[in-house]
Amino acid sequence: MTSPTAVVSGGTRGIGLALSLRLTALGYRVIAPYRSDKEAARQAEAAGEGRIEALCLDVADATSVREGCRRILDEYGAPEVLVNNAGRNRDRPFAELTDEDWDEVLATNLSGPFRMCRALAPAMVAAGRGTIVNIGSTTAIRPRRDGANYCASKAGLLHLTKCLALELAPTVRVNALIPGFTDTPEVTERYGLDVPEKREAIVRSIPRNRIGTTADIADALEFLVASGSSYITGQQLIVDGGHFMG
Repeated sequence: MTSPTAVVSGGTRGIGLALSLRLTALGYRVIAPYRSDKEAARQAEAAGEGRIEALCLDVADATSVREGCRRILDEYGAPEVLVNNAGRNRDRPFAELTDEDWDEVLATNLSGPFRMCRALAPAMVAAGRGTIVNIGSTTAIRPRRDGANYCASKAGLLHLTKCLALELAPTVRVNALIPGFTDTPEVTERYGLDVPEKREAIVRSIPRNRIGTTADIADALEFLVASGSSYITGQQLIVDGGHFMG
């Protein structure tokens, strides 16, 4: 018997790598599309010990998605799990956002998941099973300054999740997994978490009194792809220690 296949976009570093590794631990073969960081891709494959295959694919580019997903389907068949994790942010005050700032973030964070689902979901439906998990953000629900493009893209992703859950039912489940502050290099840089005073201020604002780990997010993904969540679709699972209570 061959291992089931999972596709994790942006699955070679940060939260995405933690999700890829958790899926390998659950017995999946993971295809991890990445945009440009070849060293991170190499390290992810090494960490996966033969169960992660990094695939150069830019979710913001329609041709790249079409060709990459055709390769996935030809070589591995329909995936059982698709995780849309790849994301970009280019933060600026609204009045200073350029067309490129807007287009690039929307193309990656919203159009990217749309294209990945459009390319892979029909095969999942035809195979009679599958789970899609879109990685969102609490800023899709609660806005922040200097992130109109990012917030709008993630808000759109939440509604896309619901629309797909309706259209792909009852065969394929689609949910959104929404991390809060998670201890990754990217979050540390963006929010200055390496400055003790800034880190302490954020920790004080989180009821669980700590910043999340990538393992916390992987735990939630494990639940969403397991049979114990088989009656859950079109939903938003926020994993943030109680920081945001909507």
